[in-house]
Amino acid sequence: MRGHPRLTRGPWRRTLASVGLVGLLLGSAACGGGDSDEGGNASEGTREDISEQGDPVEGGSIEVGLEAETNSWLPGEGSFGNPGTTVAFALYDPLMKRTEDGEVKPYLAESMEPNDDFTTWTLTLRPDVQFHDGTPLNGEALKVNFDEYLTAPGSNVASTLAEVTSLEVVDELTVEYRLAATNAAFPDILTQAPGWPFSPTAAAQFGEDAGSNPVGTGPFQFVSWQRDSRLTVEKNENYWQDGLPYLDEIVFRPIPDEDTRLASLESGDVQAMQTLRQSTIARARDVSGVDNYEYLGNNAGGSLINTSRPPFDDVRVRQALAHAIDQEALIEILGGTGMTPPATQYFSPDSPYYSEEAEEAFPDFDPERAQELYDEYINDPARSDGQPAGTDLSFTYNCPPDPSLNELSQLYQSFWGNLGMDVSLRAVEQAAHIQNAIARDYDVQCFRFSEEADPYFILDEAFTPGPLNFTVYQSPEIDTALETLRTTTDLDERKEAVAAASLNISENVPNLFTGYTLTDVAVREEVKNVGGWEFPDGTMGDGVPGATTMWGFVWLAD
Repeated sequence: MRGHPRLTRGPWRRTLASVGLVGLLLGSAACGGGDSDEGGNASEGTREDISEQGDPVEGGSIEVGLEAETNSWLPGEGSFGNPGTTVAFALYDPLMKRTEDGEVKPYLAESMEPNDDFTTWTLTLRPDVQFHDGTPLNGEALKVNFDEYLTAPGSNVASTLAEVTSLEVVDELTVEYRLAATNAAFPDILTQAPGWPFSPTAAAQFGEDAGSNPVGTGPFQFVSWQRDSRLTVEKNENYWQDGLPYLDEIVFRPIPDEDTRLASLESGDVQAMQTLRQSTIARARDVSGVDNYEYLGNNAGGSLINTSRPPFDDVRVRQALAHAIDQEALIEILGGTGMTPPATQYFSPDSPYYSEEAEEAFPDFDPERAQELYDEYINDPARSDGQPAGTDLSFTYNCPPDPSLNELSQLYQSFWGNLGMDVSLRAVEQAAHIQNAIARDYDVQCFRFSEEADPYFILDEAFTPGPLNFTVYQSPEIDTALETLRTTTDLDERKEAVAAASLNISENVPNLFTGYTLTDVAVREEVKNVGGWEFPDGTMGDGVPGATTMWGFVWLAD
């Protein structure tokens, strides 16, 4: 069994809601466990050197360095990557959120219950909650959000909500989400932008400028935004959770350059920063007076294999590709050595859906076995590519033109060249790289896989007909697992179904993996409780997934 360090326990976020979000998962290290967009969980940090937290303190202001700016703050319009989501959690409350054990449960909502066949989900709101402008949060507000914004033409979450035929108001605080088909995983959608209520009054008032004037129910309310410079929020004095938030003010500053952002934290110019770069996390660990709230999630680097093209339609070739690569060597190139464990499946070692059986079945580094499989294929008179027996394979490996990815591609080329494969390397700009995946116009190419979402969405998008099944791989075993995930909320049954699907993927190798991705919210020691947020009933939350923070629970020590 591979020795994966267990950093923490992790939950899930909604996976690719649309093709346009694929780019967010590529980042500048699209195929490694190195630099990326997504992460895992750390309720109190994943390392043992987090400073003493002490008792909550009210008051104070902090500045937070973000990895990027966001185009708009209106759900349905904004492209909420990791930086946008962490700001959104100051302005908005999610209807649903994940616990530290990965369960999706009501947060801003008071309850959410399905009918018998999971085609209707009834959501009840908490009473006496107001938006920052005094507009009441009620069923009618959710309906206006849904009808006029979230599902309107041009909304970037419309595809995510396509299965919802209508949202109907039952009474003042109750609505029904009516689905076109059974879906036991539907509540997961409401953990993200489709489940962040915003004031319909303000949205109508500001019109086209609503995205520059966000009004939610969150712990902080909007003050000002200088695009590409700073966004300022202040304490919501009328917040529905008594005693929260602790801070008076937060200033969010996009600082795209990793070195500059870390230097700003070290100098005290900012008191907190997010990073999704393994090399930056390693350096942040060495900065005196800084706490690192790290999170290891499902997102992992690797390579797509186009199983619709010979010779990659033959499992022997795919297994040979996998057995030939040394994952640790690939991870080392991306700066993740000692930080990022090798990946073997779509769920990290900290996920309740992680399968040890699938881990054991995933091809390990075994050049001799790789050679056996390769020789067996090329010497097969009935080989699928139609070439004469004994002819070596020749194919192209694509990856974006990033220096670390160039090195990574060369290492893949070396591993496979040792078997006798003739591998040509091609640098492809990211936009074209994504389009190649969608069009299945590639042989093998670097990519990223999975994220913090319900396993139904992760596996359904990756292995059923549709634009996000980049490998074109399908399997009756995965279809059976998806039917279980779609029709039950029983955790044990769902785990068993995911394990069966993961085992099938490990045995048939539609894609390769390098390592999982670690993310970090690094803060000055005076910034406390970054990962320790709770549900209103006291259940511990999911920490800092993907370097996002529930800022209402953070305080500044005296």
